[in-house]
Amino acid sequence: MTRRVEKSQCLIVLLTFFLFAPASYGQARLPRIPLYVKDKTIHVEVARTEEEQARGLMGRRSLGKDEGMLFVYERDVYHGFWMKDTLIPLSIAFIDQSGRILAILDMEPLTLDIHMPPRAFRYALEMNKGWFKTHRIQVGDFVRFSK
Repeated sequence: MTRRVEKSQCLIVLLTFFLFAPASYGQARLPRIPLYVKDKTIHVEVARTEEEQARGLMGRRSLGKDEGMLFVYERDVYHGFWMKDTLIPLSIAFIDQSGRILAILDMEPLTLDIHMPPRAFRYALEMNKGWFKTHRIQVGDFVRFSK
């Protein structure tokens, strides 16, 4: 009898934790890789699946100074991004298959505005708002996966 009570108490504690824990506890950390833009090294989480891409940086309260999220697509795609449930201001760079930046747009938190690139892209890189401007990174520059 004592053993059952311990198991049920443990189950109640676990259920309570998962029901009331912040959403970020339920988010699995995505793989992180370094990227290189001009003379800057950044570290990004990689979102490859539709689920990871749909979640993006939603619910995050902060993003490190030189950290971001890279959305990777298997083929060129053409769609926009919005900031629903995203709490931090971001800048997004749309990048072609060769790594060339096609467009950089600023995005405000908790908005439903759709941010569209000028044409199809292979990657999208989200960083803290103003990061690209601060580091003089602009359309035509290249994002590299190795030095």
